[in-house]
Amino acid sequence: MCTTCGCASGERKIEGDDNHQHDDHHHDHHDDHHHHHDGHYDQHQHEHHETAASTQKIQHKHKHKYVAKGTQPVIVHHHYYYHQGDVHHHYHGKASEPMVATEPEDTDAPAAEPFTPQVHADKLGLHYGQGEAGSHAPGMGQRRLLQIEQDVLSKNNQLASHNREHFVEQHILALNLVSSPGSGKTTLLTTTLQLLAGQVPCAVIEGDQQTTHDAERIRATGVPAIQVNTGKGCHLDAQMVHDAAHRLNLSNDSLLFIENVGNLVCPASFDLGERHKVAVLSVTEGEDKPLKYPHMFAASTLMIINKIDLLPYLDFDIEQCIHYARQVNPEIQVIALSASSGEGMDLWLEWLEAQRCA
Repeated sequence: MCTTCGCASGERKIEGDDNHQHDDHHHDHHDDHHHHHDGHYDQHQHEHHETAASTQKIQHKHKHKYVAKGTQPVIVHHHYYYHQGDVHHHYHGKASEPMVATEPEDTDAPAAEPFTPQVHADKLGLHYGQGEAGSHAPGMGQRRLLQIEQDVLSKNNQLASHNREHFVEQHILALNLVSSPGSGKTTLLTTTLQLLAGQVPCAVIEGDQQTTHDAERIRATGVPAIQVNTGKGCHLDAQMVHDAAHRLNLSNDSLLFIENVGNLVCPASFDLGERHKVAVLSVTEGEDKPLKYPHMFAASTLMIINKIDLLPYLDFDIEQCIHYARQVNPEIQVIALSASSGEGMDLWLEWLEAQRCA
């Protein structure tokens, strides 16, 4: 659940391949127990508990569903572990419970105080983001909203730290590309990958609610890519990146581009384990986007102003856009370019190289 927009956790679909099998596999936990599977059926669920000598309760649930899509299957793979141990290295992550927020069962708890939005000074607007949680959900108090957000982000951040450790160990520069839909992220990536061909190993994690279109565009450049479909979800989270990165078999000293779901709100709150967030803004969107969506630009290290080849046909002020971005993030770096014409791409490649060497 995302407490910013209220999106559901949804079904997560991560592209699989024939080599990602669960037949006859075995893995150990830090809790000195293990389990062995002699093959999975299309859908199954099982539980097991440790012996009475242990005071810790362990539950392990699998849910697999295979959906044929063309010649390559897509695996709908929900795999949760409930235990107290550290995040282990089998790319299933740590979770004390599934990331689903529910209201407390205490029927004696006081009802949430009615939320009153702040009225704009001119009396012509209402602001629902001024409470403790910075957001609003009908029938839910600000304290409860804040607690849910803290719980969800805490679990996500544990996995993000785990991801980051792996990236650091392998000297992988992981970048989280964020933007609204249609900013040109995928075109920027395909152009970048073509220019980097033969110079540095690259891989891409593609995030969209549905379809594999963008991953197919990336793979057409010869670069490995895996599609993560978020269903009703409006952002990637650390678990999704964790699972996708495992399937990509990332090379040491490589570049990992994570193209997030097109959304300038929720991805700002979710750490994926990346080194930097890169906000891509198209000149067709208007120069005031950094003020309208300040959290995203405050969280980003770099702002790319894309599609500058269209400037002769638009009323877009680049300097004003940069001024607005630096009102919310004085340290943000800016590169203006056109992924289609190639103008300014050299500055982007120089920035990438500087980050790789940092």
